Amino acid sequence: MARLPSLSSRQIIRALRRAGFVEAPDRGKGSYRAFYRADQAGRMRLVVVPQGKDIPRGTLMAILDQAGLNRKEFLALL
Repeated sequence: MARLPSLSSRQIIRALRRAGFVEAPDRGKGSYRAFYRADQAGRMRLVVVPQGKDIPRGTLMAILDQAGLNRKEFLALL
């Protein structure tokens, strides 16, 4: 399986937007931004992304889990 690169929060946010996530205006405050979209079952998925330079791989994996994306899907969005 492909190893995830070290990414900035801007790159992650750009990929989430390409996946159909939109910013949740009431949720992202301070050093975090929140995004949401409906999944295939119609449930809302909320993803929280910390604002910062480079996001650690463990945090990136948690973001992908929140978004319901696997590594291959996410890498295609970059």
